[in-house]
Amino acid sequence: MSMKKIYSVLVENRSGVLSKVAGLFARRCFNIDSLAVGETDSRDVSCMTIVSSGDARTLEQIEKQLNKKLDVIKVKTFTQDKSVSREMMLVKVKYNKNNRKEIMEICDIQKATIVDMSKTVLTILICDEPEKVQLLLESLKVTSIVEVARTGTLALSKCADS
Repeated sequence: MSMKKIYSVLVENRSGVLSKVAGLFARRCFNIDSLAVGETDSRDVSCMTIVSSGDARTLEQIEKQLNKKLDVIKVKTFTQDKSVSREMMLVKVKYNKNNRKEIMEICDIQKATIVDMSKTVLTILICDEPEKVQLLLESLKVTSIVEVARTGTLALSKCADS
């Protein structure tokens, strides 16, 4: 049975680390569904948020292999129900007087924002749970999608009450 897991991997912020981690996945034929990397509050440390899918054994192996890497400081894993996750997407769509109102209604319902426009093209921004980002993309397929740019999933574990 295929499951998804989110890996929050703190790594040393230096060149080649991303390549080493990606190489680990490639060599072992592990799939990366999503990958986002950025500096943390320390310039010396980056956080890689990796979403991967597979059976329980595969997901366990990914965690073990990540922990063996010298550049890896810490690996945290969590499932979607134990984390807060967000993804951002920019999508350009063609519009005309016939579908403009429908596109604006879709954006309004799905809490997306029009951030740029010309006479024939709108650029729409959404920052939400990955499933809701995908839902917006599906909803906009009734229009003519010109271009899509998406971040990977970013996630943190849910806050625990003290």
